[in-house]
Parts: sequence; structure tokens; C-alpha cells
Amino acid sequence: MVSIKDALQVAQEADLDLVEVAPNADPPVCRVLDYGKFLYEKAKKDREARKAQTKIEVKEIRLRPKTSEHHRSFKIRNARRWLTEGKKVLARIRFRGREITYPEIALEDLRQIAEELSDVSKIEQAPKMEGRTMFMMLTPLKKK
Repeated sequence: MVSIKDALQVAQEADLDLVEVAPNADPPVCRVLDYGKFLYEKAKKDREARKAQTKIEVKEIRLRPKTSEHHRSFKIRNARRWLTEGKKVLARIRFRGREITYPEIALEDLRQIAEELSDVSKIEQAPKMEGRTMFMMLTPLKKK
């Protein structure tokens, strides 16, 4: 452990900067190095980390309580394709007029959708009412 005064003197003699590398450590860790080069390397690491990140896309299927079986089947087919691509799917059932007095119909529809897609997905968020819509979030199963 070196005093700050000594460390600054060493840095000036070497014509470099005293850079605090780990401020949260006890005691804080500093290094004698070129600050411009340090910033460049840090920015480079951050860029690489951002490249490695994967952004999960959310797709949505919209239905109504009176949606026909045929229409629902091709919506589910799209959802299955998106789930196999690794995207999340939001299944939303929208109520119009007096349909809102029968939320159990929508709940049953969402349960059927989840059941049909159970081989490629799991329920991330259970069916939930929000305003005049009921929705459920499905997330893809982890690939083996």
C-alpha cells in the first residue's frame, strides 16, 4: 500500500497518470498508466460486451373471445414459429362491448393457447386483466 502523495510522484516521474481502477475496493485500487489508452480500452470492452448481448424480441397475437377456431389455429402457428426462433409471445384477448362480462371465456382461450404451445414454451406471466384486455406472456423453453 502506497500513499497517494508517493503514487502521484511516481506517476509524474513516469510521465503517466494515476488512475483509480477499482474505487469500491477497500482500499481503492489505483494504477499508473496512460489515461487516454485506459479510456480507449474500456470503451472497446464495453462495445464487445454490447455485441455479445442478445435482445429478446416480444411478438404479439391478438384475439377476441369470438375468434373462430381456424383464425386461432393460424395465430397459434405463428406464435409457435416465433417461440422456436427464441422470441417471447404476448397472447392478448381484447373485449368489445358486453363481452367483458364473461372474462372466463378469455381465460379458457388463453389456457388452450398455453396448452397447445406447451411443447415449445412456458407461461412467464399468468393471464391478467388490464383494462378491456386480458393477456398472458409465453417464453420459449431453453434449448438443450
